[in-house]
Amino acid sequence: MKLKVCGMKYKDNIQAVANLQPDYLGFIFYDQSARHFNTTIPELPKTIKKVGVFVNAKVDFIVDMISKHNLHAVQLHGNESPEYCDKLRKVCHAELVSKSQLKPKNDVIEIIKVFSIKDEFNFKQLEAYEDVIDYFLFDTKGKLPGGNGFTFNWNVLKDYPSTKPYFLSGGIGINEVESVLAFLQKPESQYCYAIDVNSKFEIEPGLKNIAALEKFKTQVTSSDF
Repeated sequence: MKLKVCGMKYKDNIQAVANLQPDYLGFIFYDQSARHFNTTIPELPKTIKKVGVFVNAKVDFIVDMISKHNLHAVQLHGNESPEYCDKLRKVCHAELVSKSQLKPKNDVIEIIKVFSIKDEFNFKQLEAYEDVIDYFLFDTKGKLPGGNGFTFNWNVLKDYPSTKPYFLSGGIGINEVESVLAFLQKPESQYCYAIDVNSKFEIEPGLKNIAALEKFKTQVTSSDF
């Protein structure tokens, strides 16, 4: 099971979290977020993928951030359409290849499309995204995009119709370990690719509790499912 730690903000804390070797680290490029990232990402181990989180951003801005921070993935947290995702994929690939930032055999930047859920969800809306994104991410519907600190009803995922791998997000903290482990033994977790954590591991917005993250990673991501 992969682990993504999102909402990183402070250099020393970023490096401390990186020492735990998560698979993904997320940086939020959305100025209305308390975790807005507007500095330089420190050098990270090559095993960690850097994810840029955007909310209804212009394609050119995303491409600029990919180039500036050498991002490996883009997480779309707004109302981005399938057409937008397709355009972004094509533009990113063309731009990065032209700048020799992609090796010839590499695929395009990974695109993660977020959908927010509470107690029900119409999975038919995912169909149009199947061919233009790499992963879905399901989090909890709230007033703000991400970081609301509450879990959604994971039973909704019993109706997940796709084989596209997805990230499970929304209010997952150290107190949810047993719930996560139980979920990962259920059929609806078959395509759960990664667990995404953020606000429940924070001392303050953007500042992560290293001890709690280490405990969570040991208990959840090392389990064999």
